[in-house]
Amino acid sequence: MDWLTVGALSLATWLTGNALIRRGLAAPRLLPRHVPVGDDWRDVRLPTVRGKTLHAWYLPAPTAGAPALVVMHGWGSNAEAMLPLQPPLQEAGYGVLFVDARCHGLSDDDRFTSLPRFAEDIEAALDWLVGQPGVDAAALGVIGHSVGAAAALLVAARRPGLQAVVSLAAFAHPAAMMRRWLAARHIPYWPVGAYILAYVQRVIGARFDDIAPTTSIGRITCPVLLVHGEADDTVPLAEAHEILAACGPATVELLVVPGNHEHFAEADRHWPRLHAFLGRAFHGRPV
Repeated sequence: MDWLTVGALSLATWLTGNALIRRGLAAPRLLPRHVPVGDDWRDVRLPTVRGKTLHAWYLPAPTAGAPALVVMHGWGSNAEAMLPLQPPLQEAGYGVLFVDARCHGLSDDDRFTSLPRFAEDIEAALDWLVGQPGVDAAALGVIGHSVGAAAALLVAARRPGLQAVVSLAAFAHPAAMMRRWLAARHIPYWPVGAYILAYVQRVIGARFDDIAPTTSIGRITCPVLLVHGEADDTVPLAEAHEILAACGPATVELLVVPGNHEHFAEADRHWPRLHAFLGRAFHGRPV
């Protein structure tokens, strides 16, 4: 076997391995089975980067100038999973945009999705909100779950005009989340896991250290509420404390609730605390 053949086989093995990594990390697409309750909502599509479009449900605020919130789901989920937050947010008078990230729900597909791409989609949703009648561009916030929460924190770190972020079950650092994923599949960190982490960072075009919530939180200036389930075995509660400990100038609060990683929607049972936080964050704006 000549060196050219050996090189070709090595390249084929490398490419096959990378394809398997991307397939193994791809988010499953879960289609919605339900829509928002009532009739005061619109099914919309809005533009995001690279010519893609996002599916969303828009529930306008009953009064012009009221605060409006982008709500983003987590990995492998969709906007439907966030609908338990609809009644309290609507009753409080907020405008709400429930969004499907790319490769999720009814939004366009893309080559891959990632924390930075979730952030791109949140920013696209915020830009779309600004263009809607009656929406005050100075009264916008984001609620996100899991990777959607990490993306919300990343957006807030680079978009100082935001007024509030509610983070539901955010992880502290993507590398720690990835290492738990490797351990659950009995994949040794060295050398395979280390290669996977390096490969993922090359593909998404960002270093984990730069996009980690523990990094983002130090750059945020708006108020942040971290909500975390005390029995979360996907992202341990200790990671919420890590994020809290890394905060910078922003006012950051931690609300620990019963439940695990997926039962974050039980946060609506703690609406008085969320409502009080949002009221303070929006500086007494009428809601």
